[in-house]
Amino acid sequence: MLLSLAIWIPIIGGLAVMTTARDKNANSTRWVALFAALAGFIVTIPLYTGFDSSTAALQFVENVKWIERYNINYYLGVDGISMWFVILNSFITIFVVVAGWKVIEEKPAQYFAAFLIMSGLINGAFAAADAVLFYVFFEAMLIPMYLIIGVWGGPNRVYAAVKFFLYTLLGSLLMLVALLYLYNVSGGSFEIAQFHKVPLAMNPQILLFVAFFLAFAVKVPMWPVHTWLPDAHVEAPTGGSVVLAAITLKLGAYGFLRFILPIVPDASRYLAPFVIAISLIAIVYIGFVALVQTDMKKLIAYSSISHMGFVTLGFFLFVGSQTSALGIEGGLMQMISHGFISGAMFLCVGVLYDRMHTRNIADYGGVVNTMPKFAAFMMLFTMANAGLPGTSGFIGEFTVTLAAVKQGMFWVGAAAGLTLILGAAYSLWMYKRVIFGDIANDNVRELTDVTSREFWMLAALAVCVLFMGIYPAPFTEVMHQSVNELITHVSKSKL
Repeated sequence: MLLSLAIWIPIIGGLAVMTTARDKNANSTRWVALFAALAGFIVTIPLYTGFDSSTAALQFVENVKWIERYNINYYLGVDGISMWFVILNSFITIFVVVAGWKVIEEKPAQYFAAFLIMSGLINGAFAAADAVLFYVFFEAMLIPMYLIIGVWGGPNRVYAAVKFFLYTLLGSLLMLVALLYLYNVSGGSFEIAQFHKVPLAMNPQILLFVAFFLAFAVKVPMWPVHTWLPDAHVEAPTGGSVVLAAITLKLGAYGFLRFILPIVPDASRYLAPFVIAISLIAIVYIGFVALVQTDMKKLIAYSSISHMGFVTLGFFLFVGSQTSALGIEGGLMQMISHGFISGAMFLCVGVLYDRMHTRNIADYGGVVNTMPKFAAFMMLFTMANAGLPGTSGFIGEFTVTLAAVKQGMFWVGAAAGLTLILGAAYSLWMYKRVIFGDIANDNVRELTDVTSREFWMLAALAVCVLFMGIYPAPFTEVMHQSVNELITHVSKSKL
């Protein structure tokens, strides 16, 4: 029942929030939304406390017949790969509600309802063990995000929303074709675990790889199908940017581990050099693109693409038939860490934007003089974004780089590792221009430091970033068995 609660409490909470739409002061809207978000997070805590890290099997399983004629089930379960992302998503939803507490004045009930419903749908995608159920949740979450960008976004919100929707939808349609093919060759089952057992020749594997890859690469997003993300981030409200960066990008990377590697292992090995190459392009090229941005949101958006390049790089560090357990775990750690750091960075931009109504770096300068508490928080998150040891940003990127070197790919590891200099360059360049120096203008002089609501919001994320950076064991220990099981399966040829 825990997984169903994690899915349906936010969705029902979102519908409940809609009933408060006529509250002129929106007080009941905010409190109902916060209660639903907190309840949705609380029910996910036992997923960790009750998790058995000694097994790779799905846990907290729920399996009920849904559409019997086509053998489609309401089948839920989490393992060491997916469990943390259900918790992370529910955790981040709380910050989205808190971040929009005062600043959302137009249609607040619909705004909070969209985020809560999307939170439940995302949890469903991470927990789904049936392919059709996964596809339904995976596609349905596009609708609330489309509305969030299109209704509460910036001046070019309609363009950004349509671009986001078309990119992700077109990729997903190819995945649907792949799922129907697998249903046919698996004997009429949509259970994802059954797809892992289907013997496939190389040509079908390559075609399935392409179909799944396009669907998930757009979501990550990988170069060169990344262009929708900066537009979506720039136009989205703060909460939309937080969820996009912290959660929805992770669904794409999750698809690589749940579908591509175990279903088409031979094609994955064959095409691994291609994935490694475009991952390195994302890390290096997009890092340079981030370096020349003048809009804070765009800079952080491009940095997200670069950081997610480490994730896909870690997943495809094959040597012979064996991929790297260290690489996969490093990629997973990078996904969790990026959820904390990117969410915090976009919240910091939101704090400034709420006061100044501009995201241009040139409009700031000397913020530390009027907002010292905020400057301290942003310094921590900027350093984490640059991969400073002792923060969560260091763990994943270092582990992936180490995995590449241990797999005998020294130059791949060197290229990835040296580009951490780029991360430091664009992160610190932005921080220096915005925070340090003399007060640049009267608007900065009139700024007030973080409110208590903003302080505790940023403090909670700061604790997460530091705790994970100093003591990552609680995050990694639950992954080992599931990752080892995945590697054992991938090393077996289906040919």
